[in-house]
Amino acid sequence: MKSFFKLILLFITVSVASQTNDFTSKIYETYETYKETSLDKRRIKHQDIQPLINALKNKPGFIVNKVGQSIEGRDLTLISIGSGKNNVFLWSQMHGDEPTATQAIFDIFNLLISNDFTSEKETILNSVTLHFLPMLNPDGAEKYTRRNTLGIDINRDALRLQSPEGQTLKRVRDSLNADFGFNLHDQNIYYNAERTDKPATISYLAPAYNYEKDINQVRGDAMKIIVFMNDIIQKYAPGQVGRYNDAFEPRAFGDNIQKWGTSTILIESGGYKNDVEKQEIRKLNYVSILSAIYSIANGRYKNIPIADYENIPRNDSKLFDLKIEGATYNLLGKPYTVDIGVKRYEVDNADNSDFYNVGRIADLGDLSTFYGYNTFKADGYTIVEGKIYSEVFNSVDDISDLDVFKLLKSGFTYLQLETLPEDNLEASMPIHLVKAGHQLPELILRPGVNPTFLLQKNGVNEYAVINGFLIDLKTKKNALKNALVYR
Repeated sequence: MKSFFKLILLFITVSVASQTNDFTSKIYETYETYKETSLDKRRIKHQDIQPLINALKNKPGFIVNKVGQSIEGRDLTLISIGSGKNNVFLWSQMHGDEPTATQAIFDIFNLLISNDFTSEKETILNSVTLHFLPMLNPDGAEKYTRRNTLGIDINRDALRLQSPEGQTLKRVRDSLNADFGFNLHDQNIYYNAERTDKPATISYLAPAYNYEKDINQVRGDAMKIIVFMNDIIQKYAPGQVGRYNDAFEPRAFGDNIQKWGTSTILIESGGYKNDVEKQEIRKLNYVSILSAIYSIANGRYKNIPIADYENIPRNDSKLFDLKIEGATYNLLGKPYTVDIGVKRYEVDNADNSDFYNVGRIADLGDLSTFYGYNTFKADGYTIVEGKIYSEVFNSVDDISDLDVFKLLKSGFTYLQLETLPEDNLEASMPIHLVKAGHQLPELILRPGVNPTFLLQKNGVNEYAVINGFLIDLKTKKNALKNALVYR
């Protein structure tokens, strides 16, 4: 008889696993149907999501409530759906410049509104009640900055609760007494899965609730969910998952919410090659969060071994946007072999709606233990300083017909203008713009220096590096967003 019941249990387990896997595959394949296309850039603001929230008020099953206000008076809204006994609470954009999961939440709403996946949605909404608090830091989002208007990191305000945003988060968590919590963030794109060249596209953490990093059932259930989500991401971004440092931070909300009895899953959206606006990572959030919710609803997560959590590679931070390996660099009459690691930093425009890049040498020397989103093997290539083209042009309009790639091949990396454009976003050609008569300092490679030079082989300039972007002068292939304007 015991064998019979074991067989039945095994059958149920396999059946639930099969249903969950099928659901995951289908929501991945059909994602574009539900993607909220009005939120296609990272620099989203409170005003961008309000029409979408207001529209939910008229959708069956949704309950939309204002639960607080930011320091500057922007509404904080809780959106709930479902009738199940298990409360699942998801909050996003505690840091104003971390919007990826906010976008994914609105994709999830679109699926829940649709007439599709009726069986899976019935399982979810009858078993759990979902509560979403998107964009917890709308004032920070307005300026695309991490901190709130008070200048504090809300994620270090769980004890003092001096910010209205932090107070709202605590009050909502307590009122729900949530069983599961999803703490949704972005991390910088330079994290990699430890000892690999793979970016940590998604990083997870079941936060510790004490300095000893003990594992009780609450934290253990969070670990099981993370193992489940990791398995999903591995299907679509193999090797691109990291495990965040679990050192206990007594001021952090994630650590305290775990301590207060909610199984808390931290999700950090990192980098993905050629995904500047993190739209592929947004999709992975959508798929993995929905699948995790389904696993909570059908109970699949319960049979996952906690030990598998430790098998997820740790986060490391050894990625560059561009890594140049083994280039020859002549200094004071002697040749040296160096690797160069380049990072391209984002600088916002005046209204924080767009950005331009400023490249910097982040490190140089032996970088054999580091990796690049783009790696160029420069054996046989010599770094050559670029020159200013002698002709002076009046404005940007006068250079639109220039063959810039021919100039680069000839060793020119700067053009002189009498009238410079107002900002770097207008420097869209792969060549820097300088004020007529501008004198350039000698190129000396150091951390912090803008990486602009030519890569020469056998006396021929085959590649240019402009503002940290590699340009193939034969094929003209490049991913340059902007050059720089020097005044």
